[in-house]
Amino acid sequence: ERHYLELRCGLLDMAAALDRISRAEGSGSALQDERLQKIRKGIQILLEDGSNRAEKIQILFSDDYVEGWNQ
Repeated sequence: ERHYLELRCGLLDMAAALDRISRAEGSGSALQDERLQKIRKGIQILLEDGSNRAEKIQILFSDDYVEGWNQ
């Protein structure tokens, strides 16, 4: 109950952003964009049962580890 309005707001923001992408000129190429594909996969993860959805989404959007990146 405490988080309902916040979650609803986030869903509305996501829906509006996806609508803008769909309506944009040249959206055909945008729909194939790897970043949008990751967002769609993230939405699928949100619909899964379990308690590690945040971890799965973090991993989905994380860059691969590069040995010696800070040297």
